[in-house]
Amino acid sequence: MPHDADSPSPFHAGEQEMQRRAGKRDMAETLGRRMIRPFMPEEHREFFAQLPFLAAGAVDADGWPWASLLSGAPGFAVSPDPEHLQVTLNGTAGDPVQAAIREGAPLGLLGIELHSRRRNRLNGRVVSASPASFTLRVDQSFGNCPQYIQERDLIPADDVPATPQAFTDLPPEHSALIDKADTFFVASHIPAAADPEREGVDVSHRGGRPGFVRVAGKTLTIPDFRGNNHFNTLGNFLLNPRAGLAFPDFETGSLLLLTGTVELLEENHPELAGFDGAQRGWQVSLRKALWLESALPWRTGPGRFAAQTLRTGTWAENQVSSGTPAK
Repeated sequence: MPHDADSPSPFHAGEQEMQRRAGKRDMAETLGRRMIRPFMPEEHREFFAQLPFLAAGAVDADGWPWASLLSGAPGFAVSPDPEHLQVTLNGTAGDPVQAAIREGAPLGLLGIELHSRRRNRLNGRVVSASPASFTLRVDQSFGNCPQYIQERDLIPADDVPATPQAFTDLPPEHSALIDKADTFFVASHIPAAADPEREGVDVSHRGGRPGFVRVAGKTLTIPDFRGNNHFNTLGNFLLNPRAGLAFPDFETGSLLLLTGTVELLEENHPELAGFDGAQRGWQVSLRKALWLESALPWRTGPGRFAAQTLRTGTWAENQVSSGTPAK
């Protein structure tokens, strides 16, 4: 059942604080108690079963969150009952999320269907795992709106993945991928030390026009657009300022995975002045990165922008409007 008035809030202290700062606390609590469930409704169970990939977030042995994409033929993720999801793994070599999937581990999943712009979140704990599959027990299941999702049609591909490449600085070709990205996924984590009863991992989608993520050396700056009222990701950052990012290269099927420390930028931060659609922001300082070439068994071309995306800005436009020198 959804949370009732006598049950604990579905939001932890970090999420609640971000909601207060945004003046959305009462609204978020009311909606959260209706939307966030400890089980999957039937439509979510059917939705996950038709997907060719899931965004996933997990934490490595050193406590760093990573985001990645788990792929397979539709049906690779199935729900045997409302409290569980079973996922078949493709065994992508070097993927830190797959390496972190073990019995008892917290895991965040996002089911997202690019051609319909539907998405549903699922956070829970792994109850069984093998190199070939895992089963997740549901802690929280809830839907998300379609804002900022670029529509895409996926085409199956069968390229052989290359050996993963690890680095601690961003080579120019990977900085260029981020510069032109209109989509990425972000993982965040609440460790037991921050909230013993709410330990968990969340993974979320972020979208914008190409140029909405700024790269300056080892630092990425990201605006937070209108419509973010639950603050699952930023609330996690408030208590544990670490992030994992996954940038898919839709044309080649490759993945750029990053992990690093986070600084939150309040709405009046000078970095964000004049940035269309940004209500606040955040920066990631790179700790480690992985390049997984041809890791995805599908390809797609440029996305069809969501209407909300077209109303947002880019860092290049922000520099022109504010007179700020390019970084």
